[in-house]
Amino acid sequence: MSKLLTKARAGALGAAAGAGLLLAAGTAVAADAVTIQLKWVTQAQFAGYYVAQDKGFYEEAGLDVTIKPGGPDIAPPQVIAGGGADVIIDWMPSALASREKGVPLVNIAQVFDKSGMMLTCRKDSGITSPEDFPGHTLGVWFFGNEYPFLSWMAKLGIPTEGGDKGVTVLKQGFNVDPILQKQAACVSTMTYNEYWQIIDAGLTEEDLIVYKYEDQGVATLEDGLYVLEDSLKDPAFVDKMARFVKASMKGWDYARENPGEAADIVLENDATGAQTEKHQKRMMGEIAKLLGNEKLGYLDPAAYERTVDTLLANASTPVITKKPEGAWTHEVWDKAQGM
Repeated sequence: MSKLLTKARAGALGAAAGAGLLLAAGTAVAADAVTIQLKWVTQAQFAGYYVAQDKGFYEEAGLDVTIKPGGPDIAPPQVIAGGGADVIIDWMPSALASREKGVPLVNIAQVFDKSGMMLTCRKDSGITSPEDFPGHTLGVWFFGNEYPFLSWMAKLGIPTEGGDKGVTVLKQGFNVDPILQKQAACVSTMTYNEYWQIIDAGLTEEDLIVYKYEDQGVATLEDGLYVLEDSLKDPAFVDKMARFVKASMKGWDYARENPGEAADIVLENDATGAQTEKHQKRMMGEIAKLLGNEKLGYLDPAAYERTVDTLLANASTPVITKKPEGAWTHEVWDKAQGM
């Protein structure tokens, strides 16, 4: 009888946990709700959060987390400003621009410590080094993503207004058609996504030459966690975010060590059914290379300063006009380490 009662009680506890409840000292306490807005659609770029949810890491931290996928028509800064999320994933150029425009975002953790952005070129265009860029058309993402490229061209002394001594900039959409159709010699790609779209379309790695912005010294920080500045005045919110960061980094550690399983978890959460197993597993492998190592989630102040300097270098089309103040904090990350 006692065994039956024990099993019944265990089942009841499991049901309670599944409903987002914690049992502390025999009392049911509602888990703290957290809504995170992703920067893009459900894919391995965000595997750590889906893994943390799937493996119960958030639940163990006393959190009931809702993960909201993004897309081309969703701007995370607007979502959090409108109260639609507690924390968002954004790239630092976008976050700093939003801060200057009145949405006071603060970086509380930096998940990717390397940039995945690069320029991918066709070798048959005649490009074998950056010195060959002049006279060619290059595909560039805009809406804040153009600044690493513009900084790089400025460093190289290459004009971006066309002509034999300059490059013609093609505003690139969310596809790689320009390089496939030879409308551009090079296009913007991410190491974990668009580059492989080019490969899957028929070109081989031998057909291409890539230039990583990270290697050119003009990379800006990408996937970071941001909250509103006023929220950090609430100790309860800081505690909640510290638990969220701790559990999320645990999810990222698990995803890095188990990339195949992590990709499967992402696929299970893809409500659109648009993602493929091949692409997600390949993406997870590349994403793992961008993560921090010993101090996962820690924002390196030097990398922050490099990002700011890159953004300020484009005086003609600045994404920010002055050095930000209060745009990041280690408070949440430090607190998470002590949990």
